[in-house]
Amino acid sequence: MIAAAGGALYTRLNADINTFAADGINKERPAANVGGQNILILGSDSRSGDNSKLGGGTGDVGRSDTALLVHVYRDGKHAVAVSIPRDTLVDIPRCRLPNGTWTAPQSGVMFNAAFTVGLTAKGNPACSQNTVEKLTGLRVDHTIVVDFAGFSKITQAVGGVQVCLPKDVYQGDLNPNRGSKGALLFPKGPQTVSGKKALDYVRIRHGIGDGSDIGRIKRQQAFIASLVKKVKAQGLSPTTLLPLAEAAASAITVDPELGSADKLLSFALGLKDIDLHNTKFITLPWRYQGARVAVVQPDADQLWAALRADRTLDGADASGKASSSPKPTRPVSGAGIRLALYNGTTVNGLAARAAAKLKSAGFTVTSVGTAASQNYTSSVVMYGPDAQDQAKVVARAVPGAKLQSGSTPGITVILGSNYALPTPTPTALGSKARSADDDPCADLSYG
Repeated sequence: MIAAAGGALYTRLNADINTFAADGINKERPAANVGGQNILILGSDSRSGDNSKLGGGTGDVGRSDTALLVHVYRDGKHAVAVSIPRDTLVDIPRCRLPNGTWTAPQSGVMFNAAFTVGLTAKGNPACSQNTVEKLTGLRVDHTIVVDFAGFSKITQAVGGVQVCLPKDVYQGDLNPNRGSKGALLFPKGPQTVSGKKALDYVRIRHGIGDGSDIGRIKRQQAFIASLVKKVKAQGLSPTTLLPLAEAAASAITVDPELGSADKLLSFALGLKDIDLHNTKFITLPWRYQGARVAVVQPDADQLWAALRADRTLDGADASGKASSSPKPTRPVSGAGIRLALYNGTTVNGLAARAAAKLKSAGFTVTSVGTAASQNYTSSVVMYGPDAQDQAKVVARAVPGAKLQSGSTPGITVILGSNYALPTPTPTALGSKARSADDDPCADLSYG
C-alpha cells in the first residue's frame, strides 16, 4: 500500500536505509512495555563522509552529541521527550565490539562514551540503547541515529525551521577558538533556518545562554519542538513523508525493526495522532558533579517509574484520567496485622520506605524484599483464607492497591509503580517542560 505511493522512490529508500546489528543488544533487558513505546534518538557528531563538510573539525569516530528518550503514550496522543546530557555519569553494561567480543561493564563514566565503544564512524547505537535501558529500567522499542548530514537534509526537506535568538550570534560564538568575532551568523529575533545554518544553530554553546551543554540542550529541545510542529503542519501521509525519508535515509541508522521503507514509514504514520500541545520536552533530573553531570535521585527514578506506568508529567494516565493515588479518609491502624512486603518496581528503596510507613501505622512487617517481577504498575494485596477483612485494612494503607484472594495463608503486599512518590513536576525536575506547539519567540530563556 505504502510502496505503491512511492514507486521508484520507495525502492531507493530500501537500498539507502542503514541498520545496526541486533546481536549487540543485551539479552538481559527490561520487560516489554505495558503501555506506550519508547524511542531513543541519538545525534552523532562523526565527521566521516559528507559530515566533514558540515561539522568542521576532524575525527571519524561517531560520538552521541545529543540523546533523547521519547515515550509515546498508549493513547497515541501524548508524548514526552527526555534529554540525557552527554556528560551524565552512568553505568555502561557490557557492549559488543565490531569483532564480536564483549566489553566489561563500566561504572561512573560519561553517557556518550557508550556510543564510542568500538571506535567506528557509525558509532555503537546498540551500546547506547543498552545503557539507556540500564539507566531507566525502560525497554527501548526503537533506536534512531541522525548524523550531521541527515539533520541538514531533514531541515531542508521540510522547508526550514523557525527559531528565535535573544541576541546576535557570530562565528566566534560557534567556534571560540577562532580568536575573532567573525561574521554574523544569526541576527537577533525570529528566523527560519535549514541545512548547515540549522546545524550551526543547534551546535552553538557560547555567546548565548550560560555556555554549557545543558544550555544547548534547551535550545535543541526548542528546535526539535519547532521541527515537529512544521512536519505536523504539512500532514503525515505517505506523500509528505516519502520525500522526507528520502532526504534522510542514507544519513540515518535505525534498529533492525525499522530497517525497510515500509517499516519506517508505517512507524512514522503511527505517530500522526500525537497532539502537539501534549508533546513535552524535559531534561533528566541532574546536577553538576565537578565538570560532569550527576543524576539526581529520587527524582530520576520517579520520572522513570511514571513513564513505566504510562503516566504523563501532570500525573494523569494515557487516557487523561487523573491517576493520583486515593488517600484514606480516616487514620489506618494496623495493630495485630502481619504482612510480607515486596518491591514490584525498579525504584530503589521503595519497599523499605513503605515498610517504615506501615510500621508507624502499627502493622507488623515480617519480611521485606524484591518481587519476582519488577513490572507491577498497580500495587497488589494478596490474602489467604479468612484474611479478607485484614487485607482491606492493608489496602487502605497502601494507596492504589488492588485486593487479590488466594490459597496461601497470610497477607503479601507487592508494591507497584503507582505507589512510587508522585510524578515529579517540571519545576521539581529543574527543567521547564516545553510543548511542541510553543511559540519559539514566546520564551527566550533557553537562549
